[in-house]
Amino acid sequence: MTDYKEHLKHYRENSRRLREEIPEAMSGFARLHGGAMSAGVLDVRTKELVALGMAITSQCTGCIAAHVDAAFRAGATRAELFEVIGVAMLMGGGPATYYGGEAYEAIVSLDPNPPVDATDAADGTDQPPR
Repeated sequence: MTDYKEHLKHYRENSRRLREEIPEAMSGFARLHGGAMSAGVLDVRTKELVALGMAITSQCTGCIAAHVDAAFRAGATRAELFEVIGVAMLMGGGPATYYGGEAYEAIVSLDPNPPVDATDAADGTDQPPR
Protein backbone atom coordinates (compact mmCIF):
# COMPACT_ATOMS: atom_id res chain seq x y z
CA MET A 1 0.00 0.00 0.00
CA THR A 2 1.32 3.40 -0.96
CA ASP A 3 1.78 5.92 1.85
CA TYR A 4 -0.13 8.79 0.28
CA LYS A 5 0.75 11.25 3.02
CA GLU A 6 4.41 10.67 2.17
CA HIS A 7 3.53 10.74 -1.53
CA LEU A 8 1.99 14.21 -1.12
CA LYS A 9 4.98 15.41 0.88
CA HIS A 10 7.34 14.14 -1.83
CA TYR A 11 5.23 15.78 -4.58
CA ARG A 12 5.23 19.11 -2.74
CA GLU A 13 8.99 18.96 -2.17
CA ASN A 14 9.59 18.26 -5.85
CA SER A 15 7.26 21.09 -6.84
CA ARG A 16 9.21 23.45 -4.60
CA ARG A 17 12.47 22.32 -6.23
CA LEU A 18 11.01 22.80 -9.70
CA ARG A 19 9.84 26.32 -8.78
CA GLU A 20 13.48 27.09 -7.95
CA GLU A 21 14.84 25.61 -11.18
CA ILE A 22 12.15 26.60 -13.68
CA PRO A 23 10.23 29.45 -12.06
CA GLU A 24 8.60 30.74 -15.24
CA ALA A 25 7.18 27.36 -16.24
CA MET A 26 5.98 26.57 -12.72
CA SER A 27 4.47 30.04 -12.36
CA GLY A 28 2.60 29.55 -15.62
CA PHE A 29 1.31 26.19 -14.45
CA ALA A 30 0.25 27.69 -11.11
CA ARG A 31 -1.72 30.41 -12.93
CA LEU A 32 -3.36 27.81 -15.18
CA HIS A 33 -4.20 25.64 -12.16
CA GLY A 34 -5.63 28.59 -10.26
CA GLY A 35 -7.73 29.71 -13.19
CA ALA A 36 -9.05 26.24 -13.95
CA MET A 37 -9.71 25.15 -10.38
CA SER A 38 -11.19 28.31 -8.86
CA ALA A 39 -14.94 28.47 -8.30
CA GLY A 40 -17.03 29.46 -11.28
CA VAL A 41 -20.15 27.83 -12.63
CA LEU A 42 -18.72 24.65 -11.06
CA ASP A 43 -17.66 24.83 -7.44
CA VAL A 44 -14.18 23.77 -6.34
CA ARG A 45 -15.44 20.47 -4.89
CA THR A 46 -16.98 19.47 -8.21
CA LYS A 47 -13.85 20.47 -10.11
CA GLU A 48 -11.70 18.37 -7.77
CA LEU A 49 -13.98 15.37 -8.31
CA VAL A 50 -13.62 15.80 -12.09
CA ALA A 51 -9.85 16.17 -11.72
CA LEU A 52 -9.69 12.96 -9.66
CA GLY A 53 -11.53 11.04 -12.38
CA MET A 54 -9.13 12.40 -14.96
CA ALA A 55 -6.13 11.56 -12.74
CA ILE A 56 -7.32 7.96 -12.54
CA THR A 57 -7.82 7.62 -16.30
CA SER A 58 -4.49 9.39 -16.91
CA GLN A 59 -2.78 6.87 -14.62
CA CYS A 60 -1.11 9.60 -12.56
CA THR A 61 -0.56 8.48 -8.98
CA GLY A 62 0.73 11.89 -7.89
CA CYS A 63 -2.31 13.56 -9.42
CA ILE A 64 -4.58 11.08 -7.62
CA ALA A 65 -2.98 11.96 -4.28
CA ALA A 66 -3.15 15.70 -4.92
CA HIS A 67 -6.78 15.69 -6.06
CA VAL A 68 -8.03 13.35 -3.33
CA ASP A 69 -6.43 15.68 -0.79
CA ALA A 70 -7.84 18.79 -2.48
CA ALA A 71 -11.29 17.21 -2.85
CA PHE A 72 -11.42 16.43 0.87
CA ARG A 73 -10.32 20.01 1.64
CA ALA A 74 -13.10 21.27 -0.67
CA GLY A 75 -15.70 19.28 1.26
CA ALA A 76 -16.04 16.09 -0.79
CA THR A 77 -17.12 12.94 1.03
CA ARG A 78 -15.64 9.47 0.83
CA ALA A 79 -18.80 8.29 -0.91
CA GLU A 80 -18.43 10.94 -3.62
CA LEU A 81 -14.79 10.06 -4.13
CA PHE A 82 -15.56 6.35 -4.34
CA GLU A 83 -18.29 7.04 -6.90
CA VAL A 84 -15.79 8.96 -9.03
CA ILE A 85 -13.66 5.80 -9.13
CA GLY A 86 -16.58 3.94 -10.71
CA VAL A 87 -17.09 6.58 -13.40
CA ALA A 88 -13.36 6.64 -14.12
CA MET A 89 -13.35 2.85 -14.46
CA LEU A 90 -16.21 3.08 -16.96
CA MET A 91 -14.36 5.63 -19.06
CA GLY A 92 -10.84 4.26 -18.61
CA GLY A 93 -11.34 0.49 -18.75
CA GLY A 94 -8.91 -2.00 -17.24
CA PRO A 95 -6.05 0.42 -16.49
CA ALA A 96 -8.48 2.71 -14.65
CA THR A 97 -9.45 -0.25 -12.47
CA TYR A 98 -5.84 -0.48 -11.26
CA TYR A 99 -5.56 3.28 -10.71
CA GLY A 100 -9.01 3.25 -9.13
CA GLY A 101 -7.45 0.98 -6.52
CA GLU A 102 -4.71 3.52 -6.08
CA ALA A 103 -7.36 6.22 -5.60
CA TYR A 104 -9.07 3.97 -3.04
CA GLU A 105 -5.82 3.76 -1.07
CA ALA A 106 -5.39 7.54 -1.29
CA ILE A 107 -8.94 8.14 -0.03
CA VAL A 108 -8.46 5.82 2.93
CA SER A 109 -5.04 7.26 3.70
CA LEU A 110 -5.88 10.96 3.33
CA ASP A 111 -9.41 11.08 4.77
CA PRO A 112 -9.29 13.76 7.49
CA ASN A 113 -12.38 12.24 9.16
CA PRO A 114 -12.21 8.46 8.73
CA PRO A 115 -15.17 6.37 9.93
CA VAL A 116 -15.00 5.58 13.61
CA ASP A 117 -13.93 1.95 13.25
CA ALA A 118 -11.91 2.64 10.06
CA THR A 119 -14.36 0.62 7.96
CA ASP A 120 -14.34 2.09 4.49
CA ALA A 121 -18.08 2.89 4.32
CA ALA A 122 -18.39 3.32 0.56
CA ASP A 123 -22.18 3.24 0.84
CA GLY A 124 -22.54 7.00 1.19
CA THR A 125 -23.36 7.00 4.88
CA ASP A 126 -19.79 7.36 6.11
CA GLN A 127 -20.84 4.75 8.66
CA PRO A 128 -19.55 1.17 8.85
CA PRO A 129 -21.86 -1.42 7.30
CA ARG A 130 -23.99 -3.41 9.72
